[in-house]
Amino acid sequence: MKRVICDGHGDVSVLRLESFEAEPLAPGWARIKVAYAGINRPDILQRQGAYPAPPGASPVLGLEVSGWIEEIASDTLTSFQPGQAVCALTNGGGYAKHVDVPLGQILPVSGALTLKQAAGLPESMFTVFSNLIERGRMQPGDTLLVHGGSGGIGSTAIQMAKSYGCRVFTTASTDKCDFCYTLGADVVIDYLRDDFVRVCKEATNGRGVDLILDVVGGDYIQRNIQCAANNGRIINIAYMAGSRADIDFMRVMLKRLTLTGSTLRSESSQYKQQLRDGVERVFWQHVVSGKICPSIFQVYNMMDIEAVQNAHTCMDQGKHTGKLLLKVSPEVS
Repeated sequence: MKRVICDGHGDVSVLRLESFEAEPLAPGWARIKVAYAGINRPDILQRQGAYPAPPGASPVLGLEVSGWIEEIASDTLTSFQPGQAVCALTNGGGYAKHVDVPLGQILPVSGALTLKQAAGLPESMFTVFSNLIERGRMQPGDTLLVHGGSGGIGSTAIQMAKSYGCRVFTTASTDKCDFCYTLGADVVIDYLRDDFVRVCKEATNGRGVDLILDVVGGDYIQRNIQCAANNGRIINIAYMAGSRADIDFMRVMLKRLTLTGSTLRSESSQYKQQLRDGVERVFWQHVVSGKICPSIFQVYNMMDIEAVQNAHTCMDQGKHTGKLLLKVSPEVS
């Protein structure tokens, strides 16, 4: 079997294909024959050496897949069946012909959902649920600002929040604003031309927004504080512009704000199962019906290492909208 590994850390030239043999399944795990694997920002950071796999996790890239259950560990009780179409949040190892995944991180693929679309959902939906629902205490009627609305996390957050009954603001570059409107965003702010603090304040009659999901950091950290409503919640999940900022904490105190952040990969399998259960309970009916649907920007052939390198280059450059995927199985188009 084949998989993509990083031969060291650095630019895309460190990516290469290698053969591997599957190991015995651990109790409570399933082996998935991979159809598609999602490409995510943590893959880029791991390749660069800035985001190593946590202890016990696979060092192979790939945090989400779709495919078919090939084998379930013996003496494991589950409703999943061999041959069933599924998608899953992995503990690494998704860039491979087969990947082993805890059963508590797997979701069924059915209804309007295709295997291609499904590969672009687990990492973003688990992340959004963890941060908006659990940490952010999002409620119907809330106003939400999503930074980077055209990316994988942002585009999913917009759709999930809209299906939850929220008013959604988002920031995007000039050429990606229309895309964000197609996702359902109520107000799209061109961050190259407009000040998101001013636009959000004007659109909320000076109140500000209840909840902010930020992948940018840098000077956005202080501006988020200015943009937030009283009792607002600000959640950082990435720092593309840096993790250091000069912050006026007086506004945090006077507005009674909550500033928090999280990273999903190092969380326990038990917590990830909790997220899976929440996603399935609250949002999966919208996925199966097609109301929540990832936009697939481009699919690359995993068996062509140059194509894999091109996929990482595309994400590095940030010119895409929605999701980038690797096609793994020859059985899918």
